[in-house]
Amino acid sequence: MPASGELIRSMNYVEDITATLRRITISIPAMSAEERKRLIESLRAAGGAIHAAIAELEKAG
Repeated sequence: MPASGELIRSMNYVEDITATLRRITISIPAMSAEERKRLIESLRAAGGAIHAAIAELEKAG
């Protein structure tokens, strides 16, 4: 079954997120403790959005 344009676009978004997380991970050693704390807060919020999207996909499936 061929993938729709929307599926391909969405999967590309996920690949972009993954690449961004790799870049963030590389920069962590250069961050101060305060910067790390702020990044943790931001990542936790993003993690909640990711979990919500996964739950919606599972519910719709």
